[in-house]
Parts: sequence; structure tokens; C-alpha cells
Amino acid sequence: MPHFAPWIDGTSANEPEMQVQAIDADTYVIRQSVRTNFEAPFLYLLFGKDRALLIDTGAGGLKVRPTIDKLMAARQAKRGSGQPIPLLVAHSHGHGDHHAGDDEFLKRPDTKVVGLKPADVASAFWIAHWPQDIGHYDLGGRILDIIPTPGHEPAHIMVYDPHTRLLFSGDMLYPGRLYVPVDRFGDFRASADRLAAFARTHPIRALLGAHIEMTQTPGQDYAMEAPTHPAERALPLPPSSIAKLQQAIRAAGDHPKIDRHADFIVYPRPAS
Repeated sequence: MPHFAPWIDGTSANEPEMQVQAIDADTYVIRQSVRTNFEAPFLYLLFGKDRALLIDTGAGGLKVRPTIDKLMAARQAKRGSGQPIPLLVAHSHGHGDHHAGDDEFLKRPDTKVVGLKPADVASAFWIAHWPQDIGHYDLGGRILDIIPTPGHEPAHIMVYDPHTRLLFSGDMLYPGRLYVPVDRFGDFRASADRLAAFARTHPIRALLGAHIEMTQTPGQDYAMEAPTHPAERALPLPPSSIAKLQQAIRAAGDHPKIDRHADFIVYPRPAS
């Protein structure tokens, strides 16, 4: 499991708007302060030999691009090449707390922003049959698997990185409330089944999601829109959480209800 220093959690008046921690020289985790937006999402920047991928652009209330530009410039300097590093901006899914910063990147040189519809995502990652097929994206010596996982939102994806054996799991599976509109619960169940099948054939070190909403007390979440997150649960989830989610979704049947587990809460919502 990756280990991180304590994340900004809104408890300090002087905390920065964004915090960056490196998993390795090619993989960065970026957190938006809960003081700028209660969602406090996590963004991920992955580098290969030839290009970079940014997963999500935050929830608004701050500028995201300066932090990304700084990391890109440092990578450029380390590479020592005059050629710019192409950047693809993609999204775990199409909810506003994950693409609010997109406009900052639309005119950035050597940058492409993926659209928010399933067809946009399928086109960007050469997914012929959505959501059954798995797409791929080559950063240069680092090929990522793009796993369609609709349910929470129609264009939701997970990104698996064989290089680190990390699964970037968005809002489908993270330490918090897993919101599922009841009219898309069948889609979510199918995605959970496909995810479990994927996990059986791919070594997964940990899952890194898009939020933390659980405290260090198992099964206990923060209040919705909480302005601070003291004593947060750690960000990474173990790979065993995939089977636990699948079991929970199967057990929910046709009339799902709020279902608390130690590390996540299945949270049905009214039809979208």
C-alpha cells in the first residue's frame, strides 16, 4: 500500500489550496483543500517517457493549472529535452467536482481535454464497445488500462497502471459514500462484476479514489459538506475491497438501501 504524509484536511487556517505528494518519480497525487470546496477531491498526474495524463481537474474555487504546470515544468527540466510534454486531461467521470478546472487547460499548448460523454471517453481511449471493452493509453513505456465503470455516472472509468499496480478508482470505490442513482443500480452492479473479473487477472497493489469521506473509525463518515476532516481514514483501499463491493451490490437486490461497511458506504440516491 502506498504511504502518504498527512493530507490537508481543512483543520489548519494556513493550509495550501493544493497539496502534492509523489508516489514515485512518475506518479503524483494532488489534493484540493476542503477549504476551497467541501468535496476536497484527489487528482492524479501520471508520466511516461513521451506524454502525461491528468485524471480530473478539481471542484472549482481555485486555480489548478499552476500546480500542474509546475510539475510539468519540473519533468521537462529533468528530461532535458526541448520538446514539450504532451498532456491529456481526462476525467474519472463527468460530475462537476471532477472537471471544474477544465477551462484552464483548453488553450494550454500541447494539451487535449477529453469530453465528458461516454462516446468522448470511448473515442479518446479506443474503446470499441462501451462499456464491455477495456481501452488503453500509452504514455511511453507505461501503458494504462482504461476500464469503463458506469453506474455512479454514465461516463465513469477507472485507470489501472501495471507500472505501479495501482487502480485509480474515481467515485466508484473510495473511502466514503458511494452514491448510486437507483435507476442506474443495474449499471453499477454490472460494473462491479466486470471490475471483480478484471481484478482476478491483474495484480492490484491498492485502489486510490477521488475522495476521503470516512473517519478513522470503521464505518463512520463525516457529515455531508463537512468543512473539516479531522482524523481521516487513509486514502488507499486494499484490493479486497473490490470483492466486498461486489458482494454488497449483489446483496442489495432490486431495492437497495444505505449499506455501511468499514471502509465505504453504498449510498443509493433518487433516480437521476
